[in-house]
Amino acid sequence: MGSPLILDLSKPSVARMYDYLLGGTDNYLVDREACEELLRMAPSTRELALVNRAFLVRAVRYLARERGVRRFLDHGSGLPTSPNVHEVAQAVDPSCEVVYIDNDPVVAAHGKMGLAEDPSTTAVLEMDMRETEKIFESPQVRHLLRKDEPVAALFVSVLHCIRDADDPWDLVRRVASQMPAGSYMVISQLASDDPALRTDITNFMAAATGNSWGEVRSLSQVNRFFEGLELLEVDDQQPVEVSLWHPDSDLAPRQRSQEWIEYGGVAIIKATSTKRT
Repeated sequence: MGSPLILDLSKPSVARMYDYLLGGTDNYLVDREACEELLRMAPSTRELALVNRAFLVRAVRYLARERGVRRFLDHGSGLPTSPNVHEVAQAVDPSCEVVYIDNDPVVAAHGKMGLAEDPSTTAVLEMDMRETEKIFESPQVRHLLRKDEPVAALFVSVLHCIRDADDPWDLVRRVASQMPAGSYMVISQLASDDPALRTDITNFMAAATGNSWGEVRSLSQVNRFFEGLELLEVDDQQPVEVSLWHPDSDLAPRQRSQEWIEYGGVAIIKATSTKRT
């Protein structure tokens, strides 16, 4: 038997805060209190979380249905929220495979319990998403990668958990270099062009989570994640506020105000520097 899971409830968890904002139940008082303070600072935060989740579902469904992707690598996957990536993809084709990556032990435990029904098509790696070499050398990801078959790497609302000093732009480049040409990147990031709001929320989240947080970034900083990639389903090769990306209908979730937004898109990798077999 493994070691018992020990929860640190002295500070909020980013994954549990997100769960609370989405209406989930896998959260605690410390998470809810942090969310309420965040909502005072940026009242649109709950709608922002819903908008982002809807974007994730649309992007996965689009890639599976319209682009024939059957393999997904979800970085910083967070607590299971239905529909999960594998549920969306497998609704298109039951053979779709997903590897979830998260270093939060609660996320990993929930994920492994929830995915136990079909380990042949889903796996959970309890790893830091910045450990690209270790991730791509794992048996689960090596199995996922097949020569000349596209993979979708997801970085959905997680890159703001990485500090500028740790170079999240290089992380995206490293992951792209490991995948076959014709693969895809799905990226969204909390962003604002209000410098004071960026500073206030970044400082609050860093203090609340014990520095398990990175940066709220400007739109131009987020644009850098897509350098060398070709954006899909946009008019001018620029990322968008994600509720505008390939919307299902005019009834899709929208933010009532936009103190900050989820900004991103879906892009194709036209060429890679690393060939894997």
